[in-house]
Amino acid sequence: MVELKDVSLGYDHRAILSNINLKAVPGEMLGLIGPNGSGKSTLIKGITRLISIFSGHIFVDGRDIKNIKREELARLIAVVPQNPVLPEAFTAFEVVLMGRTPHLGFLRYEGERDMTIAWQAMRATETQFFAERRVGELSGGERQGVVIARALTQQPKVLLLDEPTAQLDINHQVEILDLVKNLCLEQNLTVIAALHDLNLAAQYCDWLVMLDGGQIYTKGIPQEVLTVQNIKEVYGAEVCVYPHPVNKLPATLIMAGEGKRKRTYIQR
Repeated sequence: MVELKDVSLGYDHRAILSNINLKAVPGEMLGLIGPNGSGKSTLIKGITRLISIFSGHIFVDGRDIKNIKREELARLIAVVPQNPVLPEAFTAFEVVLMGRTPHLGFLRYEGERDMTIAWQAMRATETQFFAERRVGELSGGERQGVVIARALTQQPKVLLLDEPTAQLDINHQVEILDLVKNLCLEQNLTVIAALHDLNLAAQYCDWLVMLDGGQIYTKGIPQEVLTVQNIKEVYGAEVCVYPHPVNKLPATLIMAGEGKRKRTYIQR
């Protein structure tokens, strides 16, 4: 379990997030939503101790992360960053194998067990089919699958994703989030994902936390969070929200703003 109690985070003594309280549990997916600059990525960095905690406490499995050594924290938490930088000349398998680094001692090389774990992660993410291909030859969706496989190779209890579907087409967005959701359930992972697309967040997340102005505006199940009023207040956007025709989860439809330049149609 990941729990934040009265947490404030930021950069250079300037708070970006204040008084954050939330809880994420194994086997469920928690989504972080909110406009640009609302603090989604900052929150993920705080959980991994990439930035300092000004006040409050973050607990993983009931332990304050301030008291967990970085090597052990890397074995507990894996991150799929928004724009991962990968060595273009490495094969996909070599990149996935890097996930074993937190488990290796000083000057220790990967053994047969590490190789097996990396291969199992590639099978789970269906990336084994291009294991020997160079990273530079992979598509955006394939690269993202490799990054998730690398994270699984760490054998974490917590998986953090920062905009995992950014710059992917709709087919690959669905593939990646289907994969993450299945891994969450099958491996009983605690998953926290920062997402821009409200419809994807509604379809895949068990719980949503809507951030605004450096604080939690509201949180709950998708039906409670994704309302016309909440979206208008936080995003400043005029939308319609309807139950999805299949699963009744909230579907958000945008409306063209009044006063915008009207399109000119030319009769052909």
